[in-house]
Amino acid sequence: MRIGELARAAGVKAETIRYYEREGVLASPPRTQANYRDYGPEHARRLNFIRRARATWGFP
Repeated sequence: MRIGELARAAGVKAETIRYYEREGVLASPPRTQANYRDYGPEHARRLNFIRRARATWGFP
């Protein structure tokens, strides 16, 4: 799935996903031949884990 689809599914902005990638919290996905990021279910699970962890510790 592309970054917009993942962002909508997780309820975050695409820029948040890019930030997590830059910081090394979320693994960078492989790229398609058209150079789009190609996220899989493992990225969605990791992103949901990050969101739950932030909510548990009181971060927005």
